[in-house]
Amino acid sequence: MAGRDGEAVETEERGYKYPLTYSEWFEALKKGKLLGLKCLDCGGITCPPFSVCQKCGSKKLEKVTLSGKGKLMTFTVIHTPPEGYEPPYIVCYVKLEEGPWIPGRLDLDPDVAEKEGTNLIGRDVKLKGHIVHPGDKHTSFTERIIPLFKLAE
Repeated sequence: MAGRDGEAVETEERGYKYPLTYSEWFEALKKGKLLGLKCLDCGGITCPPFSVCQKCGSKKLEKVTLSGKGKLMTFTVIHTPPEGYEPPYIVCYVKLEEGPWIPGRLDLDPDVAEKEGTNLIGRDVKLKGHIVHPGDKHTSFTERIIPLFKLAE
């Protein structure tokens, strides 16, 4: 970093307070709320939480509550899961009304999803809740909270 030594950067990082940690994000999901970060420089929305705006890289972020509504952009039915997961289930990406794409699970019968296929892409979805998965021997977390979406009526 031109003009700044490592000590100056380290001092700045120690003083930075994250406006939304993953722990806070998980706790909000448990209560049925989807939180994100709004950039005070460009107005972009970042979700799940990162330490900087995903559009412009600014650290000027504030915590916001998101609608939980969006469009199903892609999905896959998992038949052979990693340790600790029960198949079949559907992993998806949702483009939220506020802009960011967010990974999650889709609450839909996997057989229906496979029959409908690409007809589901672009459908309206909304946050239904969350799924809790325990940590495993390969991860450092004790549990993982995953957003659960459902097709909107």
